Amino acid sequence: MNAIIIDDEEMARTILEQLVSQNPDVTLIADFSNAIEAIKYLNQNPIDLIFLDIHMPGFTGFDLIQTIKNPPKVIFTTSDKNFAIEAFEYDCIVDYLLKPLSEERFNKAVKKALLFAQPSKNSLPEEKPKETVQDLYVNIDRRLIKIAMDSIRIIEAKGDYILIKTDSKNYTVHSTLKKIEDKLPNDIFLKVHRSFIINTQKIVDIEDNSVLIDKDVIPVSRSNRAELMNRLNLLK
Repeated sequence: MNAIIIDDEEMARTILEQLVSQNPDVTLIADFSNAIEAIKYLNQNPIDLIFLDIHMPGFTGFDLIQTIKNPPKVIFTTSDKNFAIEAFEYDCIVDYLLKPLSEERFNKAVKKALLFAQPSKNSLPEEKPKETVQDLYVNIDRRLIKIAMDSIRIIEAKGDYILIKTDSKNYTVHSTLKKIEDKLPNDIFLKVHRSFIINTQKIVDIEDNSVLIDKDVIPVSRSNRAELMNRLNLLK
């Protein structure tokens, strides 16, 4: 298996490198002290396994997993035992190793990763992607108004109504954010806050926990930030 190490502590990376070098089933491809750099690498290179620390400056191991669209198998390597239950809620997590690492426990985790990597005989065929819908029809004053999907910039919840902002006009519709979210193509639109859905192709700028679309500054919640970062075509 091809593997990478992501850990901000140099000593931890050195120990993992030694353990990997002694295991014939794993080949170390790269190691990273910075999670953002690791994400850029993972978006461009196929990897079978990640040895991942949880606590890193500015970006946790959980943030990283949520950011990667199709994460490879992950073995957490951490000194914090408090997240073990939460970790196994993710399908990609195969083991949870506590520091200091022992060779015996490390090799056992690698064997588990090998077993998880084997395709299941009972696995179901992948679903075909849905066709992208080009237009949205909204009911305004008993009239059905056609709105081109690619013209929509922002959708904002306002009580029992939603405000749809497009390139040319704004529409106020009696509906909920949840109902319209189900109608939108999820490869273009993303709910970034409990009150906002944005067209990711209309983003002008991103700063801290907000995005700029035209002249509107839209807040981005922490729980949705990882998915937003995954949608971006980051320059490596």
